[in-house]
Amino acid sequence: MWFGHQVTGDDYYYIVLLALVLTLFVVQRILKSHLGRAFEALHDSPVASDCMGVSVYGYKVYAFVLSAGIAGLAGGLYTYSEEYISPNTYNFELTILFLLAVIMGGRKTRVGPILGAIIIVMLPNVLSDIDLFREISVGIAVFTLLYSAYAVTAGQRTLKQLALPLLVTIALAVSGYVMDNITDQRLTIFGVMILFVVYYLPNGITGFLRGIVLKVRPQWILRNELVLEHGDKQHIWSVPDHPVTSRGYLLEARNIVMQFGGLKALNEVNLEVRKGTVHGLIGPNGSGKSTMMNVLTGIYKPTAGEIEFNGRIITGLSPSSIAGEGIARTFQNVQLFGEMTAIENVLVGLHHTYRHSLLDVVFHTPRCRREKLAARMRAASLLMFVGLADLANEEARNLPYGKQRLLEIARALALNPSLLLLDEPAAGLTAPDIKELIGMIDKIRGHGITVILIEHHMDVVMSICDTVTVLDFGQKIAEGTPTMIQSDEKVIDAYLGGSAKAA
Repeated sequence: MWFGHQVTGDDYYYIVLLALVLTLFVVQRILKSHLGRAFEALHDSPVASDCMGVSVYGYKVYAFVLSAGIAGLAGGLYTYSEEYISPNTYNFELTILFLLAVIMGGRKTRVGPILGAIIIVMLPNVLSDIDLFREISVGIAVFTLLYSAYAVTAGQRTLKQLALPLLVTIALAVSGYVMDNITDQRLTIFGVMILFVVYYLPNGITGFLRGIVLKVRPQWILRNELVLEHGDKQHIWSVPDHPVTSRGYLLEARNIVMQFGGLKALNEVNLEVRKGTVHGLIGPNGSGKSTMMNVLTGIYKPTAGEIEFNGRIITGLSPSSIAGEGIARTFQNVQLFGEMTAIENVLVGLHHTYRHSLLDVVFHTPRCRREKLAARMRAASLLMFVGLADLANEEARNLPYGKQRLLEIARALALNPSLLLLDEPAAGLTAPDIKELIGMIDKIRGHGITVILIEHHMDVVMSICDTVTVLDFGQKIAEGTPTMIQSDEKVIDAYLGGSAKAA
């Protein structure tokens, strides 16, 4: 009975189908929103996500609740159908089948798991019918042969790479005509087919088909969603007028100690950064520069000491909270969201600009549409600023290393920070790119954003920094203007080299 109505088998089928369609609709809306980008960013790099204002803990709970709701709906429908449920119903074997369905169909897609589930459910029946098996295996062999010919001709694959899948699919087709039945070999064939998909189709069947379409007609997939004609490069920035600390600094770190066991990575370090300046932080490898960055952005909680920013004590706050206060950063080792496009990476940095709720996302309300358009326009402008507008729809992992560095800067600027921490941004850049980077940092400073710069390229540090702090073995050994630092004997001995002193 369902609300007083006797539910037949056909009725129940339509109820389940309706639940599936509605679930797919809701999931599609979520994954295409800022929430979906937050979930994907957490998967790729939890540290970078946290520093972009996406709370790791908060969004993991969010994802768990949404997933539990969908699983609960499925469980309720299943229980109604079977009129019985117990913990043994959902055993380990069923868990493996669910996992295989996702792997075979294709992860990170809505159609993939459904396709995988259909294959997993129907495959045993297919393997029990020798005539049907022959037809399907021949079809797979012909498709593999045609695709291999195309891939070799187009230079996408070599014959050596395709030899094994060709032989396996042809052998599978031939075996269907050699054997009178395959009942005894069903499990073996089933296992071989699954291993074949897992090894040769890491993105699943839907990912494989998508890749073919992308190569043949890229415009079908890569729709240029930028609104560059509306991007306003003059109004990328809206830096809030924050107060300074009690001593007139934007940032003041006092007596910072960072200890890992018996090792003091930072030992009583003081750092004062004036508003609107570029403050260099240099020193030999292992001197504590990146550790200081991690302390300032909340990745590490200092063992001792206090950090004041914009007149507020931020010591002990989470990275996402510190990002919300107006501190953004790049990383020594690039921390991009590799499977997301360049513009999607920047949109993660704009996560803080979204105010609409889950219901707004599901129903795609005017408020939701306005905020999405505004964020996309801002992201387009930021990509134009760093010179990556033409690569907006390219996956971040496919970008050259130097371009990845620039994309990190654009993503950090999306936070609309008062203070930008750049950790070796010139690493991997060519000489012309470094010159362009210097100009970019100067523009950033010109728009009122304070910069802390860690860099080993001394020409960059000396040409752009207003003040330079030098660390060595976790201690501050010098601070002053670039000219003063160049002539400081301690700095020459520790970092610039004793030969400079002799000269």
